[in-house]
Amino acid sequence: MKVIAHSKHVGMIINQEECGNIESRILLNMVQVKEREPAEAKSSEIGPSLVIHTTVPFGVAYLEHSIEDVQELIFQQLENILPGLPQPVATKCLKWRHSQVTNAAANCPGQMTLHLKPFLACGGDGFTQSNFDGCITSALCVLEALKNHL
Repeated sequence: MKVIAHSKHVGMIINQEECGNIESRILLNMVQVKEREPAEAKSSEIGPSLVIHTTVPFGVAYLEHSIEDVQELIFQQLENILPGLPQPVATKCLKWRHSQVTNAAANCPGQMTLHLKPFLACGGDGFTQSNFDGCITSALCVLEALKNHL
């Protein structure tokens, strides 16, 4: 899940390792500041956005819960990490039903070769696990398949 909270005063970036206690790390994956879009820059009411990404396990567990309940859990954990953070002017909660890997492609360790001549392979975290390491692992598997083909 991803929550975008628009605030007047925000200036930090936090990754999972910096999210404090284990409970926060299970829920929050990343908190980052997103600068205003040019169209929003005219407004003095809206500052940068605080973008909050939850972990895949949290997103899966709370996928069918109400947005209000999930957002409240996320903001409670955020308050533990960043006490005194100003209240957002507006929020938007996005549920990622299809973009997070919960089960990697079966029988395709890291990549899937679709065609040999010309060589065509698919890769990405959908063939490994839903994170940056999964993307790197898949890229190395695609590279190995290509080397074996050459």
